[in-house]
Amino acid sequence: MPLAKRSPSGKRRRKPARPRRPVRRFFKRLLGLAVILGLVAGVVGVLILDTFVRSKFEGAKWSLPAHVFSRALEIYEGVPLREDRLRWELEQLGYRSVGRVTGPGQFSLNGNRMTLYTRRFQFADVEEPARVATLSFQAGRVRSLNVDGAPLVRLEPMLIGGIYPDHHEDRVLVRMDNVPSYLVEGLVAVEDQDFYSHFGVSPKGILRALISNIRAGATVQGGSTITQQLVKNFYLTQERSLVRKGIEAVMAILLELHYSKNAILETYINEVYLGQSGQRAIHGFGMASQHLFRQPLQELELHQIALMVGMVKGASYYDPWRNPERARSRRNLVIDVMAQEGLITPERASSARQRTLDIAAQPGTTTNPYPDYLQLVRKQLAEDYREDDLKNAGLRIFTYLDPQVQRQTQTSVSSVLENLERGYRLPAGQLQGASLVVRTGTAEILALVGGRRAGYAGFNRALEAERQVGSTIKPAVYLTALSQPGRYTLSTPIDDAPLSVRAGGKIWSPQNYKRESHGQVPLYEALAHSYNQATARLGLDLGLNRVADTIRRLGYEGPIQEVPSMLLGVTAMTPLEVATLYHTIAAEGFYSPLRAISAVYTADGEPLKRYPFETEQRFSPESMHLLLYAMQSVMREGTGKTAYRRLAPTVTAAGKTGTTNDQRDSWFSGIVDNYVGVVWVGRDDNGKMPLTGGTGALQIWTDIMAELNVGPLSFVKPDGIDYHWVEPATNSLSREGCQGARYLPYIRGSEPGNHGACYRKPGGEVIDWFKDLFDR
Repeated sequence: MPLAKRSPSGKRRRKPARPRRPVRRFFKRLLGLAVILGLVAGVVGVLILDTFVRSKFEGAKWSLPAHVFSRALEIYEGVPLREDRLRWELEQLGYRSVGRVTGPGQFSLNGNRMTLYTRRFQFADVEEPARVATLSFQAGRVRSLNVDGAPLVRLEPMLIGGIYPDHHEDRVLVRMDNVPSYLVEGLVAVEDQDFYSHFGVSPKGILRALISNIRAGATVQGGSTITQQLVKNFYLTQERSLVRKGIEAVMAILLELHYSKNAILETYINEVYLGQSGQRAIHGFGMASQHLFRQPLQELELHQIALMVGMVKGASYYDPWRNPERARSRRNLVIDVMAQEGLITPERASSARQRTLDIAAQPGTTTNPYPDYLQLVRKQLAEDYREDDLKNAGLRIFTYLDPQVQRQTQTSVSSVLENLERGYRLPAGQLQGASLVVRTGTAEILALVGGRRAGYAGFNRALEAERQVGSTIKPAVYLTALSQPGRYTLSTPIDDAPLSVRAGGKIWSPQNYKRESHGQVPLYEALAHSYNQATARLGLDLGLNRVADTIRRLGYEGPIQEVPSMLLGVTAMTPLEVATLYHTIAAEGFYSPLRAISAVYTADGEPLKRYPFETEQRFSPESMHLLLYAMQSVMREGTGKTAYRRLAPTVTAAGKTGTTNDQRDSWFSGIVDNYVGVVWVGRDDNGKMPLTGGTGALQIWTDIMAELNVGPLSFVKPDGIDYHWVEPATNSLSREGCQGARYLPYIRGSEPGNHGACYRKPGGEVIDWFKDLFDR
């Protein structure tokens, strides 16, 4: 074996040293840098999450819908109110009929007597405390009322709808001091037993859930705390991943670092999803209480609270309407857990388990049960508020809607139209209708129906259907005449002979409905029987411009084509516009814009805007008195007289029928008691009908007013009016008892100057319906 060579010095040569690997050093440095960057990113991420958590929790947590309320029912001695109608409204408000009244939201009946325990409510003007009232009924009125010496008692208004955010979430916020203790205790016992001891996440709870799931062989229990559930629902999406779960845990810890357990629990109670009503999502126990039971949260009993706590696990799965047995089983499990934790006694638990679900027959809240009226509310609100504020600021809007009048109006429109179709053998659903009821003098819109189908949000004919008004416009013609007492009075003869007028290059020849002429007739009779020829001649004598001006002064703001056919109602109006005109007549010449809204408040109860009553006198009370007399003649002896087949003879009513060419539109507008009612009937395709104003729309109006149990029209004689007995046929003064004599009002000094043959002669007894009513 050859020897290794030695160096000249005789020493063995060394191998050169290997250099350190720079790659290993690079990776170590890179790893260190990554750790540092990861820590920085983690800190930055936590800081970002912390800012996000605090900014949303401390700001406006939710987009709150605007809630719209009806009028508040005031009960006092003598008010027209039937026991069955009061009971219906109490049931709509979620009051419970009990044997003995013990708390708010309850009532009991004993014969014609009722004991009622009202709820506390913050009204627009004052906070009304809960009160116990005892009342009795007689002949459709409240005969007596005993309520701690107060003259009246007010029920809280009914929630009639809302204007919802784009995500359609609805909630009623509740404060912890108003939350029943059973709800808080039950939630913690069932959802998070370590809530008051953990820091946002609960290792013990996760372990407990893991063991339970292994034993069951399936996922039967979750390990998320109430805080984690809140983070998931309030901040995050429903995505399921480890990363999202980690973010959820971090945010839960941050939430616990900054806020108290009570603040977290209150937010959870208002956030949790508890059901669905159409597109509208029910969030929070405050709204769920109304939705499930038609009761405020504070009134619920143990078995009702346990049902809602159980639904937290799955609101759709445990929906008590669709899955009652499943919901009952879950509720009883919650009751058992509360008993095991010592929150309730075994006896109390056993009693609660025996109770029914006790939910309302129908969901206590729907998106908008009165869509036609709500459309009017939104239209008026749009003049003062942005759409974003209406959807998100939680406004509380108080309106004049009277649920009882609205209910009756809708019922009458639907049922009478059905009867008309059956009686005239028309296809089912061919006819449509619209109606409004307005309170006389205050211009408050009490009811509005835009179609025959209740609760249907579609074409609103009361607001949007512009149809020719026909003879409904005639009172404007006669008011124009009666405002000139030097020329026209109620007994002035008007010629009802045929006439022809050239207008727009064509000959206009109006005819009466029955194609008959009546010669010279008194002015009031021409209106009472709706004679077209007499009205056209009168309007032409007055001047189209003057009649058009009267229509505008009555309150119509749309275009008017000043042509002869205008006098017989060729102008197209909506029922709302017609109601404006007739309210001015009912208010004796005082014009007021019709109102749906009384006040708007913030979510915190601060007033934003009131809608004060506005009025302007546009006609003299004397000329309006004469017109109202003539319109009473319509009802007693003219085209509206069939109303008295149902109205009591003591009821004084004034009104006017309206029928358009080919009977395409049937109108009636009437005034009685404190109400102005307008009804339109027609077809959406503008087709012909076998109906006139008297055989169609009048029948609906009569049904509404008869069921509302109305009283007589207030008809007070102004100072400038004198009554005289006259012979209408000769337009001469007569006296009581003379044959054909009539007791007519005149603006002082405008009465006839000549005397009839019977003026100084005794005659047979003649009873005049108007004098009989006026003298009472």
